[in-house]
Amino acid sequence: MIDLYYWPTPNGKKVTILLEETGLPYKVVPLNIGRGDQFTDAFLKLNPNHRMPAIVDHEPLGGGAPMGIFESGAIMMYLAEKAGKFWPQTPREKYEVTEWVVWQMANQGPKLGECGHFRRLGDTQGDQSYAVRRFTDEANRLYGVLNNRLYDRRFIAGDEYTIADMIAYPWSTAWKAQGQDIEEFKYFKRWFEEVGARPAVQRGMNIGAEFAEDVTKLPPEELERRRKILYNQRARPAPAA
Repeated sequence: MIDLYYWPTPNGKKVTILLEETGLPYKVVPLNIGRGDQFTDAFLKLNPNHRMPAIVDHEPLGGGAPMGIFESGAIMMYLAEKAGKFWPQTPREKYEVTEWVVWQMANQGPKLGECGHFRRLGDTQGDQSYAVRRFTDEANRLYGVLNNRLYDRRFIAGDEYTIADMIAYPWSTAWKAQGQDIEEFKYFKRWFEEVGARPAVQRGMNIGAEFAEDVTKLPPEELERRRKILYNQRARPAPAA
């Protein structure tokens, strides 16, 4: 059994899509990142970067004691290897998939996350027009990268559906909120619709829908507590010797 520490964000949904595609048994452990569950001492032992998702595999590859893994890209490579699916192991194909997994982790996820952040922020923290333009344009560039990649192949790493597709799909679903027009990217749109029609993708995207929280109903003191722990984070002190 795999414990998945999860909240329904694009980074979490990458992993639920793969788990649904492989059929590996798993249990969702809700980690309410709006409330700050990721900062508990217990979770920090699993992920020192205090971010979700993370997993604990109680029957790990190679046997032995339960094994924890954090970072969605590492989790996906591990699960695909364990299942023997969606990550070819011949060197050329393996590293073609791997480079697109790394591309997503280093480019698509962070830049689209910043794009969404500044577009939601509005002028509550002063003039954000430069940041909005900067990250909206970068989002456009990244959609172009995918579009150009997909013009002559069915999936991101070729003709085979892999974890490269699963890791990129959830961040693509908010294209409108990211200030993009999907009609500008016809090859991306074809891929987006095909991947989104897969039953396992639909199941994975819906995991945790019941966790939705209406923050407008929270008391002011709880909203203030959350703001203090979630925004403008700085380094945590090292444990005492």
